Amino acid sequence: MSVAVGNKVPDGVLVVRNADGVRDIPLATHLAGRSVVIFGLPGAYTGTCSTAHVPSFIRTMPLLKAKGVDEVICLSVNDSYVMQAWGVATGATSAGIVMAADADASVTTAFGLDYAAGFVRGAPRSKRYAMHVVDGVIKVLNIEDSTGVCSISAGEGLLDAM
Repeated sequence: MSVAVGNKVPDGVLVVRNADGVRDIPLATHLAGRSVVIFGLPGAYTGTCSTAHVPSFIRTMPLLKAKGVDEVICLSVNDSYVMQAWGVATGATSAGIVMAADADASVTTAFGLDYAAGFVRGAPRSKRYAMHVVDGVIKVLNIEDSTGVCSISAGEGLLDAM
């Protein structure tokens, strides 16, 4: 069963790699007392993720910040090297988006937002979603019905729901 509006975000650890090295982000403490957007997607360098989902959050960063969002995190079931390179390649990193890895899908699975993607030989992937979390509690959760669609989970879709 997936997380829902009003739920606390399940604890887990995300991994972020940048020029300064690698850091773990323990969700429970990281989200405490903060307004954070987390958007999840099936995979780095994939079609809709690269051409629609990430660009929508690059476009809407100023509007999200104006609404009091402290941080925007892009979460994918990829390793931290891939997420770092993809963040640079898309311009997400320079826009201020945190590109976080969930290499073993443990956080995505704890969210209940995983699915078996045959194209990666059964390895779990993330459904396409966006959530607004305040002090660790989900206030808005937009989950797409199809991984190839990016409308309610786009930056604009999340802003409309906030």
